[in-house]
Amino acid sequence: MSLEGNSMTEGKKRKVHSADFKAKVALEAVRNEMTINEIAQKFEVHPMMVRQWKKEFLDNAGSVFANKRGPKPVEHAKEDALYGEIGRLKMELDWLKKKSGL
Repeated sequence: MSLEGNSMTEGKKRKVHSADFKAKVALEAVRNEMTINEIAQKFEVHPMMVRQWKKEFLDNAGSVFANKRGPKPVEHAKEDALYGEIGRLKMELDWLKKKSGL
């Protein structure tokens, strides 16, 4: 074994877990039906990952319902810009009518 290489590249590659998998593990941890170590063994992940995903799950739980309440806000900025454009065009039209003698 060479001393130049990194142990991460020579040994196991880091597993990338999907968001659904992380949520499933975190939800299991939130239920408190098993210990963190039992959950880690069940899902074949490190107990520290279970703790981290549980914390992240609980910290972000409020955002699940953040966009679900009430009607969507109306974009008044775009509407105001359009009314401003209408007003400007009306003033130009009136000025042109006056100058042309209509």
